[in-house]
Amino acid sequence: MPVFKTPFNGYSVKFSPFYENKLAVATAQNFGILGNGRVHILQLNPNGPVSELAAFDTADGVYDVCWSEAHDSLVIAASGDGSVKLYDLSLPPTNNPIRSFKEHTREVHSVDYNTVRKDSFLSASWDDAVKLWTVDRNASVRTFKEHAYCVYSAAWNPRHADIFASASGDCTTRIWDVREPGSTMILPAHEFEILTCDWSKYDDCIIATASVDKSIKVWDVRNYRVPIAVLNGHGYAVRKVRFSPHRASAMVSCSYDMTVCMWDYMVEDALIGRYDHHTEFAVGVDMSVLVEGLLASTGWDELVYVWQHGMDPRAS
Repeated sequence: MPVFKTPFNGYSVKFSPFYENKLAVATAQNFGILGNGRVHILQLNPNGPVSELAAFDTADGVYDVCWSEAHDSLVIAASGDGSVKLYDLSLPPTNNPIRSFKEHTREVHSVDYNTVRKDSFLSASWDDAVKLWTVDRNASVRTFKEHAYCVYSAAWNPRHADIFASASGDCTTRIWDVREPGSTMILPAHEFEILTCDWSKYDDCIIATASVDKSIKVWDVRNYRVPIAVLNGHGYAVRKVRFSPHRASAMVSCSYDMTVCMWDYMVEDALIGRYDHHTEFAVGVDMSVLVEGLLASTGWDELVYVWQHGMDPRAS
C-alpha cells in the first residue's frame, strides 16, 4: 500500500471530497514544539508510489488541514502561530496562501469545513475558543468562548448546517447551534482531557468523544446521562476519532500508543481491526468518503500511509 515520507512530523491527513486519489497532510517540525511547518498535497497513483502535487511551507507548525466542500482546489490549514491559512492549489506556491485569518491568540489545533451549507468553516484553538469563518471574509463571523481550557477539536454535524460540537481539555464536549447565544448542551464526557470528537454520518444525534483516559465513548445527545458505548483498547491517549462515511456503526481512531484501530460500536467485541504500522505517536487518521474502506494515517514517524481496511498498511 502507498506510503509517503514527510520531512517533518505528521499531524493530520484528510482525503479530498472531490478526488479519490488526492489527500492533504499537515506537518510540523520538531514534533510541533518549535519550528516550521508544511502542508503537502499528495496524489495516489494506481500501482505506483505516492507523488507530491504541491507543498506549502509555513513559519510555524501546521496541526490540521481540511478541504473546502465548495471548491476542489481550496485547502485550509491550522497553524501554530494562531492563524488559519487558505491555500488555492490552482495557483503556484508563490501566490499562496491566498488568505491568512489571524484572530486566535494561541495555536490553532483543528479546522473543519461545513459539509451542509458548504460556505463556512470552524477553527478550534488553545486560546479556549472556537471561531466561525467564511472564506470571503477576513474577520471571523463569530467566536464561541465557553470552554475553560484548550479546545482541541470542533466538528460540524453532517446533517445540520448550524450545529457543531467542540472537544476540550476542560473534560467537556459542548454542542452548539450558531443561531443560539451560547452552547445548547454540555457533555461531561470524560474525567480527563478530551482530544477529539466526531459525529455519526448516519444518525445526527450520535457523537463520539475520545480522551487522554484512553477510551472512546459514543453518546446519543437525546439522552446523554450515560454513553451508549465505551470502547477500550488503546494503551495511551486517543488523539483522533472519525466515523465511517460508509458504515453507520464503524469508526477509526489513532493514539499515542502508535496504533490505528477500527471499531464497530454496535457489536460486543467492538475492536474489529488494529494496525501497528507507525513507530511513533499516530496522530492523524481519516477515512475516504469516495472509496469505501480506504484509510490514511500519519504520525510523528514522518510517514503517511494509505491502505484498504483489512490489508497491511506496510505491504507494498
